Amino acid sequence: MRIAAHEANALNELTLSCVNSITNMGYMIQHVQDPEFKSILQRHFPLHIRDYNMKVEFLNKREGATTELPLLKEEAKLNQFTEMVAPQAPPVQPRTVVENMNDREMATAYLLTLKRAGREYAWNAMEMANPEIRSFCQTAFMMSCSHAYDTWQYMVKKGYYVLEPADEMAVQKMGSMYLLVPEANPQMQAHMMNQNPIAGQSNQLYQ
Repeated sequence: MRIAAHEANALNELTLSCVNSITNMGYMIQHVQDPEFKSILQRHFPLHIRDYNMKVEFLNKREGATTELPLLKEEAKLNQFTEMVAPQAPPVQPRTVVENMNDREMATAYLLTLKRAGREYAWNAMEMANPEIRSFCQTAFMMSCSHAYDTWQYMVKKGYYVLEPADEMAVQKMGSMYLLVPEANPQMQAHMMNQNPIAGQSNQLYQ
C-alpha cells in the first residue's frame, strides 16, 4: 500500500504503542486475581491483537489490511451513573518497588492505556489521507472508547474510581447560559438533507 510519509510515521507510533498494550495485557491476564476483571481482559484481548495486525499489514502489504475491526456497541452495566455503587477503596500510594502488580494497579494501568490510545486514534483519524487507514483509526478509536467504558464501570463497581453527582445549582446556572437553536424550520431541514452519507445514529453505539 502506498502511504504518505506522515501516515507511515503515525502508523509506526501506533503500532509500537500496541506492542506495549498487548504485552501489558498478556502480563495482566496471567496475574489478575478477580475473575470479572480477567474476563474483561480476555474478551478485549483478541481485538487488540487484530488492531495490531492490521497496522502491521498497512505497513507491510501492498494490498493493506486484509481484516477489519468490528464496530462495538457500548453496554451500560451500572444501575445509575452519578454515584458510586460501592464504598470508596482505601487511598492509593504509588509503589517504588514492585514485583507483581495488584488488580487495582492493573485496572488503572489498563484504563489509562485505553484513554491514551483513544486520543491517539482520534487525532490520527483527523490526519490520515488514505480513506482505508482513516476508517481504521476511526473504528479503533471507537474500540478504545468501548473498552475504556467496560474498564471504567468495573473500577466504579470496585470503588477504585470516584463518581459523584454534579451540584444541581451549578448545572442550572450553566444551562441557563444557553438557548436551543430551532431545527424544524425549512432552512435547517434543507441543510440537514444536504449531508454526506449517514451510516447510522449515535444510539446505535450503546445499548
